[in-house]
Amino acid sequence: QVQLGESGGGLVQAGGSLRLSCGFSGRTFSTYAMGWFRQAPGKVREFVATISRSVKITNYADSVQGRFTISRDNAKNTVTLQMNSLKPEDTAVYYCTAGRTFPVTTTPRVDYWGQGTQVTVSS
Repeated sequence: QVQLGESGGGLVQAGGSLRLSCGFSGRTFSTYAMGWFRQAPGKVREFVATISRSVKITNYADSVQGRFTISRDNAKNTVTLQMNSLKPEDTAVYYCTAGRTFPVTTTPRVDYWGQGTQVTVSS
């Protein structure tokens, strides 16, 4: 069974930056594609970013393209999401995800979810 644990959320002013990290355990990390989703209050959970097993391919939601960067370290079993130029509309609970099939862009492709970490961007 895979366990995912997010950290790094918090409160930041608009225009600021945050870095989310996710630790992976229980299986071989390099065999899973990884992703981030988010859910704002009253809204549907949505895809944010995904990265392939080999670290060579990434994919982003249009709303975060150019501001967020997903990366992974297969030696440390971690995936990170660097979030720059944050906007109030980025406020949400952010979830780390793992899937056997890349890209992890839709909820049916997610095999494992983290517990989520809150990101709040003030205007």
